[in-house]
Amino acid sequence: MFKQLKKLHIQVLLGFAVGALIGFVYPSFGVQLLPLAEGFIKLIKMMLAPIVFCFVVTGILHAGDLKTAGRVALKTIIYFEIVTTIALLIGVFITYVLKPGVGMNIDVSTLDPKSIQTFVENASHVSDVKSFLLNIIPSTFLSAFAKGDILQVLLIAVLFGCALQVAGEKGKMVGQLMDSLSEVLFRVVGFIVRLSPLGVAGAMAFTVGKFGFATIQQLGQLVLTYYVACAIFLFLVLGVVMRLSGLSLFKFIAYLKSEVLIALGSSSSDAVMPLVMAKLRHLGVKETTVGLVIPTGYSFNLDGFSIWLTCAVIFIAQATNTPLEGGTLALILLVSLLTSKGAHGIPGSATVVLAATLTAIPAIPVLGVALILSVDKLMGFFRVALNLIGNCVGAVAIAAWEGHLDLAKARKVLEGDDAFVSENNEEMPVLRNIS
Repeated sequence: MFKQLKKLHIQVLLGFAVGALIGFVYPSFGVQLLPLAEGFIKLIKMMLAPIVFCFVVTGILHAGDLKTAGRVALKTIIYFEIVTTIALLIGVFITYVLKPGVGMNIDVSTLDPKSIQTFVENASHVSDVKSFLLNIIPSTFLSAFAKGDILQVLLIAVLFGCALQVAGEKGKMVGQLMDSLSEVLFRVVGFIVRLSPLGVAGAMAFTVGKFGFATIQQLGQLVLTYYVACAIFLFLVLGVVMRLSGLSLFKFIAYLKSEVLIALGSSSSDAVMPLVMAKLRHLGVKETTVGLVIPTGYSFNLDGFSIWLTCAVIFIAQATNTPLEGGTLALILLVSLLTSKGAHGIPGSATVVLAATLTAIPAIPVLGVALILSVDKLMGFFRVALNLIGNCVGAVAIAAWEGHLDLAKARKVLEGDDAFVSENNEEMPVLRNIS
């Protein structure tokens, strides 16, 4: 029994249970434990920018030539756009069919505009495509790292990696230094991730203490509809993608169980980005693919978020008796494709992007955002977890497409063969005694 307690996923599950119990029995104390979750997430985010930079740079160097890196990047964008569109369509279809908002007959004039004022103000930055694209370019080299903006860091890393690729021997020398720095950074993450059970406990204690279990009863049909849509996407879409890649989705999720639980409990996929990058490399996915796909996916492949976005828009339309004709549905899909790309890194990003989406769809009242604020946290848990799984599946799929997946090794790892960890310890310091 004590041996099982040493495993991270068991500790995280205990954190779930203890946090929920504290929030239920002592709600006021549970709310005060939020700093545990915030502190853990801040510690991980502190490491994201340098890890992404090193991982992408070394990945481009190990690609052998710039054409390979460019081809991986192109296939990544193509895959993300296809899968994101499918996720949005599933959200629209399931919510339109199950009709969770029909019959609520909400009078928009009764909603409090102050409750969404901040979100609407921030929404203008998301719906402005020009601002979004220009924001990818940092003001200075160091400002991207100071802000922790992953897209900006990714841009710098790609440019830096390409420069090293054509720099000859000098580039190789810097590349070796980057390899060593990556290992040190992953060891730091290994220390921090041991605190994840405390972070999860703090997040659960706050959520239950502030909102209570009774929140599930409010707008329960919307929550259930969202879960159904997520399950359909997970098992049908991602399951087929993994099968085409030659692997089992269920075994793959089991392999990532600790990371999924941490993301689910802390409501942050940022908290496990370094871990999943390390685990995917250990699985047999080439470093070039991992380095390009995972950081890009955090902004361009938010599957759980995409489903939530269209579910929320259709629900608000139904609840406010807004007619949903073919043209309106097409506009919802088109606008969602654009606004969903600006979600990562914005405080209250889900609600902000929802407000931005509704602002661009005149037929549906923006004030409808207030309807889902009370249950957003409940959907947020699975939204983050599905985002994470979707990105990891994407990395495997693109690696298989590009021939960057060691399928034999991947199958052995998913079967529980840990020999590769001991044989390749220099690559996987973050995984020791954690999985």
